[in-house]
Amino acid sequence: RYDIYNGFAALIAPNVDLTTRGYHFQAGRNQKTWLALGFDYSVTTGHTSLTPNLLPTALQQQLAQQIVALIQAGVIPPTYQVYVPVDSNTQTFAAGPNFNYRGFQRVTFFIRPSLGAVRETATAHPHDAVTAVIAQELVPSGKKTDWTGFYGFGGGYDLNATKHIAIRMQTDIVYFHVFNDLLKDGRWDFRWSIGPTIHFGGNIRPARNVPPGNTSPV
Repeated sequence: RYDIYNGFAALIAPNVDLTTRGYHFQAGRNQKTWLALGFDYSVTTGHTSLTPNLLPTALQQQLAQQIVALIQAGVIPPTYQVYVPVDSNTQTFAAGPNFNYRGFQRVTFFIRPSLGAVRETATAHPHDAVTAVIAQELVPSGKKTDWTGFYGFGGGYDLNATKHIAIRMQTDIVYFHVFNDLLKDGRWDFRWSIGPTIHFGGNIRPARNVPPGNTSPV
């Protein structure tokens, strides 16, 4: 009837060259043999760099003018590359349905819609005086947090070791746009996760050699 999942997660955002790693939790309840409802949470951390090409056009133009002025004043060389190192902390929250296929004894496959919210915190770490000024203009406090919704889809499978224990492997692909005042584009993120899941509670219906099932959606 129920399951609890705890595992490792990696969240990959190709267009901002960001990979964060951390913890993934799911809890769910089987409504029917093919349908489950549940809650999903993950928290991951990682590092990337904010570069001018990621900024909205107006900010790119403003920054380019400032860099040209510094080069003409001899403060920085013509080959100077602008980037600001950033630490990222990303949390995801979701709830909804999971659709299971139980045609095999040792493997339960599942798919799901991915609908929820993401909370992301970015902390700037300027590496010289120029990027310190740029970071102060873009993020005066040095840290910025944003909430937004996401949508996408996911799926995976449980390798059923016993009636009550399985190893879950799953992937989700979601779209969202955080920090839309600083980042010109939204992004597609890929979350990959693996870990043990525990099934417990009474059967949904009398047992007929049906393997334990997945109950955790995103």
